[in-house]
Formats: sequence, C-alpha cells, structure tokens
Amino acid sequence: MPLQLLRRLVRPSLLPKAIPVPSRPFGPVIALSARPQLVLPIRTFSASTPRSKCTLIQVVRNGRSSQSVRKLRSPALANRPEMKGVCLKVGTVKPKKPNSGERKIARVRLSSGKVITAYIPGEGHNVQQHSVVMVRGGRAQDCPGVKYHLVRGALDLGGVGNRITSRSKYGTKKPKQAA
Repeated sequence: MPLQLLRRLVRPSLLPKAIPVPSRPFGPVIALSARPQLVLPIRTFSASTPRSKCTLIQVVRNGRSSQSVRKLRSPALANRPEMKGVCLKVGTVKPKKPNSGERKIARVRLSSGKVITAYIPGEGHNVQQHSVVMVRGGRAQDCPGVKYHLVRGALDLGGVGNRITSRSKYGTKKPKQAA
C-alpha cells in the first residue's frame, strides 16, 4: 500500500494504463459464438520512436541520466558561421584512396588563436602566406582532417574567374550580357 501511494505521488505518468476488458458473465456461456473479445489499445507509429520511460525502481537505483551533448562538426568555429584568419602555409595534399589529384589546402591561424587546415574550393586561387581569409565550416570529404573551407570572394581570397554555374559559392559576379 505505501509503495503504491509513493508511486502515485512521485510519478503518476508511470502508472500502467488499464486495458479495457469487457465484463465476463459468471456461469456457463450459452452460445459459443458470443465469446467476449479482448480489446487491445491501438498503437500508433510515428517516424521517430519515443524513448522508453524508465520505471520508478530504475530512477531510484540509478538516477536520471542527461542526454550527451552532440559533437560539433567544426569545433574551432565555436558555433559561429565564419571566422577571419591569417594563412600560415599554402600547399596541396593527395586525396583518399579511390580519388586522385591535388587538393589545395591552407593552414590558417584563426582570430581565436587556433590553427586549422582549410580547403580552398574552385579552380585556381590567389592565397599566399599572410593572406587574410574568411573560414567557414564544411569538410572536404576526400581529405582526412580537413573540416573547414575558405570563403571565395571574401577578404584577400578572390572569386573564381569565368564561372557560369554555382557562382554564389565561388564569389563570382554575373557576367555582363552582350547587347
């Protein structure tokens, strides 16, 4: 009795829901076809399955555990969309196994003091040592350890010349129409 009272006081939502079962007549059942059916609650399914709630005894034994914090994709930016930095070194790296080529990268010291490796997107660039650049998040998939991109057309890094498609990503103005 005291345990049930404690359960109601602590967590009324943990009490089991009563399943409605039709009353069964006492005595012999006359017709076999008139057997009462067990009524089950209707389960609804959603795209995200809710986490199962812990029981009272689990809470008493272990306590409630908080959810773990999600790991940042670009930790050096510290929840900022972009940061300014100065290039320390510009070079190339070879991509991972199925791909081949030369990927242009730059070592950048951010305004926060952290040093990161950033990918230089697009064809050609004018970045050199001591260039001031803008860094955004976004990894280069085939370069291990590269979690950042440089922003084309911002600060000392120029846009890609003669670019027709996806110009906004590469800092290129719309070409003049010949009239």
